[in-house]
Formats: sequence, C-alpha cells, structure tokens
Amino acid sequence: MIRDTTLSSFVHSGSPARIVFGRGSVQTVSAEVERLGCSRAVVLSTPHQHDEATRLLGTLGALGVGVVALAEMHTPTAVTARALIEVENFGADCIVAIGGGSTTGLGKAIAARTGLPQVVVPTTYAGSEVTPVLGETENGVKTTRRGPEILPETVVYDPDLTDSMPIELTVASGLNAMAHAVEGTYARDGSPIYTLTALEGLEALRDALPVLVREPDNQDARDRALYGAWLCGTVLGGVGMSVHHKLCHTLGGALDLPHAQTHAIMLPHTIGFIEESVPHALTDVAALFGGSAGAGLHDFAVDIGAPLRLADLGVTIEQLDLIADQATASPYWSPRPLDRDSIRSVLRDAHGGTRPNPRSESSS
Repeated sequence: MIRDTTLSSFVHSGSPARIVFGRGSVQTVSAEVERLGCSRAVVLSTPHQHDEATRLLGTLGALGVGVVALAEMHTPTAVTARALIEVENFGADCIVAIGGGSTTGLGKAIAARTGLPQVVVPTTYAGSEVTPVLGETENGVKTTRRGPEILPETVVYDPDLTDSMPIELTVASGLNAMAHAVEGTYARDGSPIYTLTALEGLEALRDALPVLVREPDNQDARDRALYGAWLCGTVLGGVGMSVHHKLCHTLGGALDLPHAQTHAIMLPHTIGFIEESVPHALTDVAALFGGSAGAGLHDFAVDIGAPLRLADLGVTIEQLDLIADQATASPYWSPRPLDRDSIRSVLRDAHGGTRPNPRSESSS
C-alpha cells in the first residue's frame, strides 16, 4: 500500500487504551467497569440520547448510579461545570459515555478535572474516544489540549449501536474520521506505524461508506466502517493536528457549527491546500482516491452525498474573515506556511463547494 518507501528519522509512541470490538460487546460494559475497580458508574449522553443512556444504565445493575444527559457539541465549559455537579452528587467513581464526539468530549472534560476513569461506547465514527485530546469551547473560542489524564481507559466498539445511524450522519461522521487519518500521513511527529494505520483506516472507510449509502443495513459494511473509525482515531491520538483541524475547530467554536458536517465539508479543501505545496506528503492518500488527494476526496464526497458547502450550514461570506483572522492568529503546525489570504481562499472555496484543482491542473 505504501508507495514511498523512503524512511527518515522518527520517534513513535502509542497511547495505551483497551479496545473491545464486536457485535454485542455493549453487554461487556459492566465487566469493564469492574475491571477498572469501580462500583459507581454514571452514564453520560446528550439529551437526544437519554433513552440509550438509560438502557445502558439498566445493563450495569448495581454498578450504575445515574444518567447525566447534558453533553453538547464542542464541549462548552459551562456545560462541563453543570455536569460536574451532577457527577459529584451521584458519588460516581467512573464515567461511562455513550454517543458521539460530544459525549466523549464531556467525559474527557470531567476526567481531566476529577481523575475518574472512563469507559466510552461510541455510536458514531468520531474517533476521539481513542485520543488524549480534549477540545473545549468558551466565549466562542475552541481550544485543545493533550494529556494522559484525558485518554479514556477503555473503549467498547459495538457495531450494533451504529446500525441505526442515519445515513446523512454516517457519511459526515465517516469523513470526519477520515480527516484524522489524512492529517496523520503528513504530521510532523508521524511514524511509519501511524502512516500504515492511517491508510488502512482510510481504505476501510473508502470501501464501506459507498456500500452503506446503497445499503444502510449492510452489517459487514457497518463493521468495517467502525473498524476504520477506530484506526483513524488512533492516528489522531498519536500525532499532532494541522490546518484541517485548526479550521474546523475555529469554525465550530466561533459559529457553533455541527462537528462532523464541518469536517466533511472542509476535508477536500484543506488537503488540497497542503497538496498544492507538498504533494509528496499525500502521495499515498492520492493513490487511494484517484490520483489527487484534494480533488479525489471531493469526488468521493460527491459520490456518497456528503455535505459540500459551508453556506449550507448557514455560514455567511462575511463570517469567513473572522474565521481566517482567528485561525491564523494561533495556527497549528503545517507543512505549508499559513497566511491569512491563502486561508481565506480555502474558506471561500469551502463556502461555495468548489472542487479543488488536481495537482496536474494547479501546476500547469
């Protein structure tokens, strides 16, 4: 799969986490709580997934002490403060988070403040459950930090819980996961293991998502997509983020945009931006998507009916200036130097859904 076999110096370190994968594995959550030496688990969810959290609480028996259904997108610190009060009132010694990235984020925020161990049960392809990264929003600004206290101890991947995911969310969440892996292939602190993991995760999702668009009930494709999401998230957990995540975090924090859809829309444009300057960094990704990473990802998104335009999320042209200013004020590392005008152009193209130029066109 790897086309460029040239090796340079690298340092590799992995994030320790226990992974339980397979259909029906949600039934093992109580055993995983006990394995952590805990006996008073509180279940976290969004308000929308309160019923799922209540069902999971029921499987915990005497180990479960209650549900806190407060999680919101982008992990607002004000919500975390409210949730902390409820967790403390329950006398919890463990967090069980069921849902997507919003619930995982709340669990991480609580764990970072209390030291409570975490069991995460994903129901989307967010991937953040296997990262020591926490993104929090306060006063319209989203900031991220890393630390071992943030990484969940155990993740239970049960594809049964993804079978009912609406196809629109399936597609957007899958592309969100793919963004983690694509950035990992050119990360400053990447390694051969993370590159292999990224490409395997990308290939799994590339193959699974079109099948799910045609056959949403295809369990083999659901299994493969969740497997790919795990691998893509694992890459994000081990390497630093770049321009794609910076723009998505800025858009999400400033404008409160839906997380997965924002990643899906931005992915072809941010990768096309990098590819214009350092195409060799994306050779393997380009090979997976038809010879050009940015244009290939755009065509893939079109084929599976993914969201394509920031305008469709309610973003105005005038707001792009604010995002460009914020993103370049404190940029993440990037193999292509960032400047306000070029970032503003990336945002403009994403606003209108313009197809990125393939390398051969942009260089002619």
